Amino acid sequence: MTNNFDHGGNVFSVARSLGLKPEAVADFSASINPLGIAPSVKEALCSSFDRCTHYPDTDAVELAAALAAFHGLGPGSVCAANGSTELIYLLPRVLKGKKALVIAPTFSEYAKALDREGWEIGWLELDHRNGFSLSVPLLEERLSEGYDALFLCNPGNPTGKLLPLGTITVVHQLCRAAGTFFVLDEAFMDFCQGESAKELLVEGGGVILRSMTKFFAIPGLRLGYALGSPEVIAGLAAERQPWSVNTPAQVAGLAAVADREYQARTLQAITAERALLAAQLAALRGLTVYPSAANYLLIRVNEGPTATELRERLLARAVLIRDCANFRGLDNRFFRVAVRGGKENRLLVAELETALKAGR
Repeated sequence: MTNNFDHGGNVFSVARSLGLKPEAVADFSASINPLGIAPSVKEALCSSFDRCTHYPDTDAVELAAALAAFHGLGPGSVCAANGSTELIYLLPRVLKGKKALVIAPTFSEYAKALDREGWEIGWLELDHRNGFSLSVPLLEERLSEGYDALFLCNPGNPTGKLLPLGTITVVHQLCRAAGTFFVLDEAFMDFCQGESAKELLVEGGGVILRSMTKFFAIPGLRLGYALGSPEVIAGLAAERQPWSVNTPAQVAGLAAVADREYQARTLQAITAERALLAAQLAALRGLTVYPSAANYLLIRVNEGPTATELRERLLARAVLIRDCANFRGLDNRFFRVAVRGGKENRLLVAELETALKAGR
């Protein structure tokens, strides 16, 4: 049980290693909506099985139109994909240039996708000592070095830090002035929708990546999409493999965006549980809990066992957290936990308290 997993959510392999069923593992490593799949989405999926005898709509036309309407955008502004990760791997093939700046700590797939296509990667690492704040003057200085693309995740993953729309507007202006294509990953923006830069980037260049797997709790269906100008969207669609979005995923996406009641319940539940969990974790000796606008919390272990050691101790108790040692800009003092339901969150706090005391 010493593998350093690249991502969270390895519940099936962890369960096998422990000799348990996946349902017996308390998974705090993957940041998925604790409300689970919406009843309306389940109903839509159950009624769509007969459609699986046909090939999927390769352009997901109905879903793309629904997503455009959901975001108040025009036609041709959405490209659906097999999760936002598919789009991350398409972008280095679509974009002009071969030099990208990535703001870290962040999702590891940006660098992997860029490296696969032979891009040169520069890094701008944010510092935990100032709360992972982004220095606009420093970013402007780095962009002057001549980057073809900038990759930024907002809210940050794994930090949870939200850069307000005003700051993103400035970043966008810097990118345009420097001739840098702006890739803004809003995979967790559903939890703070009012700060989305969708209109800014769609109208003024760049692209936004969105995921439906986190907020709508359907990671097993693999569904994400890009928001951008018709030219950007056409370029992505041309590189996308045929039928990359399967029929059940398209059906689930349509039902999910239509269920406003589920969306409201999710925001209410996450806001309350996140505040409570953050306060309870901050009360444990030796932990720093960073503010988050998403459905997860980044935590630093200031004394005692490392985050890697904590992960091992908790894993033996069938509790899974995300060790953040393999994030550029972080080390083995950091870990991330998902915000789940009240009962599960209380379990996490109790198990963490025990694991921390065992190291003293």
